[in-house]
Amino acid sequence: MKKIIKYVIIDILRSRIVIGFTLFLLLLSTSVFLLEDNSAKGILSLLNVVLIVVPLVGILFSSIYVYNSAEFLELLVSQPLRRRSIWLSIFLGLSVSLTLSFLVGAGLPILFFESSATGLLMVISGALLINIFVAIALLITSLVRDKAKGIGVVMLLWLYFSLLFDGIILFLVFQFSEYPLEKALIGVIALNPIDLSRILILLKMDVSALMGYTGAIFKDFFGTPFGIIFSAISLFIWIVIPVWLSVRRFNKKDL
Repeated sequence: MKKIIKYVIIDILRSRIVIGFTLFLLLLSTSVFLLEDNSAKGILSLLNVVLIVVPLVGILFSSIYVYNSAEFLELLVSQPLRRRSIWLSIFLGLSVSLTLSFLVGAGLPILFFESSATGLLMVISGALLINIFVAIALLITSLVRDKAKGIGVVMLLWLYFSLLFDGIILFLVFQFSEYPLEKALIGVIALNPIDLSRILILLKMDVSALMGYTGAIFKDFFGTPFGIIFSAISLFIWIVIPVWLSVRRFNKKDL
């Protein structure tokens, strides 16, 4: 298992796409902080990159990598290795390498220019989002055999989490505005890891107007220690459940 993880990490870190992604984050993060006279403004400028671009790269690159490694997976399955170990090795290799790419590209500049609780929270949230969308990508690739359909599904999921979710919430709230939906929506907000990460970051800053409708409603809840713990546990669940489901599917999958 360790040899597979090591091979996957080295293979991914040599990829031009990952190197380019790391350099892009490094250049963008450094430029934003150098151009802004206030490091807090730099954090806000990088917020959309961390919440939208990073998950996109995580889910898209992971799905393409797994589909392109079909022959490699078949070779591993033919060896006296447990399928569970093979699949977890692929996940760990992808998550570790992409997390390292994010930490070097965005994490180091953020912590250097904004070494505060907000900066640390953004780095942790970005690393969790990378792992979440790698896990989702592996679940989709284990369910959808066709590469084109699989990539289409992961792109739709990314679009849903990053753009459509808040629109759906707004529509439901306006349609049922006569009913007290605040408590019910606390559970609904946990269905979107990007929104959870946005709330975790912005609740540390006095910018509630930028949090969107869902974040503004639940600021009082997620701003408490219990709310932060609830958000953190929810984000970890978003990693565990897709990985567990994908492992079960891979164990039964006919390669």
